[in-house]
Amino acid sequence: MVDDLADPRRHEPPFVLPEREMLEQWLEFHRTTLVLKCEGLVDAARKHRPVATSNLSLHGLVRHMAEVERNWFRRTLRDDPDAPYLWFDPAVDDSELVPLDDADWASDLSTWEAECEASRAAAGGHRLDDTGTRRGEPCSLRWIYVHMIEEYARHNGHADLIREMIDGSVGW
Repeated sequence: MVDDLADPRRHEPPFVLPEREMLEQWLEFHRTTLVLKCEGLVDAARKHRPVATSNLSLHGLVRHMAEVERNWFRRTLRDDPDAPYLWFDPAVDDSELVPLDDADWASDLSTWEAECEASRAAAGGHRLDDTGTRRGEPCSLRWIYVHMIEEYARHNGHADLIREMIDGSVGW
């Protein structure tokens, strides 16, 4: 059995909470999980892509999630489709994931943290049923929260495996 990833910054939400608080707490749980999976490594290890057929690395996942935060909370919820990309280039596959040769961890982590804070601020001004626009369709904050939780959960699964392959560290 794998133990919990214990850290005072990470709290699993209580079993009973009002809907919005539950969604916000689960999103924060997963945001924190991603950071914890990246801590305690040198830059080369965070940039390492241990699966030869994949562009995924821990550093790349943080950059990817910064783009995801911006996409859903700024472009969709705030209806700002022209918000500039951070690293993503639509003409280049996986451009936020690779290359990372010149990527600076502290700067990229700070960018991700700023996007998370901007997302919290954007959501804070809306009710769960409020909508933005995604591909010409209304999209509720509730849907965005659920999607963000599943997006982080999926990539945290990737991060679990990547971290285990890098140094044998396990825990969820």
